[in-house]
Formats: sequence, structure tokens, C-alpha cells
Amino acid sequence: MTTTLGILGAGKVGTVLARLAVAAGYRVLIAGSGPKNRIELIVDVLAPGAIPLTAAEVAEQADVVILALPLGKYRSIPRDALEGKLVLDAMNYWWEVDGHRDDLSDPSVSTSRLVQEFLPQSKVVKAFNHLGYHDLDEAPLPAGAEGRTGIAVAGDDDEAVEAAASIVDSLGFDPVVIGGLEHGVHLGPGADLFGVRTDAAGIRDAIARATEQAA
Repeated sequence: MTTTLGILGAGKVGTVLARLAVAAGYRVLIAGSGPKNRIELIVDVLAPGAIPLTAAEVAEQADVVILALPLGKYRSIPRDALEGKLVLDAMNYWWEVDGHRDDLSDPSVSTSRLVQEFLPQSKVVKAFNHLGYHDLDEAPLPAGAEGRTGIAVAGDDDEAVEAAASIVDSLGFDPVVIGGLEHGVHLGPGADLFGVRTDAAGIRDAIARATEQAA
């Protein structure tokens, strides 16, 4: 099991994932957009046990990093420090937050592809982006539990996808591998699966329908 999990982004999704990771036994590092003292109180209240650091420190010290910051800021990610590491992309494009961005709003292009292009020496896997933070917070169940919520996982590197799926499972969800990064288009805002809490079978059915419609 990966011992140190880093999270870039101390908003609602980032703090929920940090709390789940602490409960799962990970050493958890978390960073906001500025100095660590800006998020210390937030982390103490919302993700006790996680360690607030700067983004650079998180990227350098973590074995695996989850991206939970606004997508429009992805070019601020400490690229060099993430070389060779698994990076889980939980980001979505919201024009209200990111501004109107032609490079991020093409519905036919997975934004995780852009992240992978920016992090060419990292292994990017899409995960944790299609559920709202309330569901991420409330849905985790032990492996094998009836009605366990599924989380879709998409990536181009089989070993990285397997590692990402293991993390999804350890945080309390059934991982469902749906293919390469291009399938991330089926997980974001506007997609049928986005914001829908369902089990692994429900995810497979939704992806099958989306793939058929796109053919």
C-alpha cells in the first residue's frame, strides 16, 4: 500500500479525499494555493490527521498525488517534482471558476489528456471527478459491501490504472476501469454519469451507452 498520499487542493473535494485517506491509513499531505498556514485551520477541522504543506512540498514528498484544484490552474502544478509519479486527476472544468476557456471546454477532448501533456513524465489517471463531494463523503463502504458505490478509473498505463484502482478501493469505493484517458469525456460535467451515485454495474452500463452513442 502506498504510504504517503498527497492532495493538491484544499477545497471541498480535496478535504473530503484527505479525510477518507487518513481513515484508510495513509500518511496524507495536503496543499492549498498558497502558504500552508492559510489552510492549517481548515485542515484541522475538515481533515484532521492530514499534514498541511506547500504544493511543492506535497509534490516532492508524496508517493501518489491527487489533483483536486481548479482545472484552470493545472499549469501551476509542480511538474518536475511529479516526474515518475502516479497522478490522479479529480479535476473538472467549471467556467464559473476557471473562466471561459476554449482549451478546456471542448466536450470531445478529455481534459486529462491536457494534464498528461503538461505532465509528460508522470502517469495520469482520471478518478474521483464524477461524484459530488457530498457523495464522496457519505458513500464509502468496506470492500464487498452490498450497494457499494463505484468510481470510474481511466488511464493509458495499465500499471498506473491498477494502482489507482487500488487506492479507490482502499478509500471505500468499487473501482471500475473504463479504458484510456480519452474516456474521461464520459465522466465530466454534462456527461450522463456525472453526479450520479451508482454501483459498479451502473457505471459499466452508463459507459456502454455513452460509448455506443459516440460511435
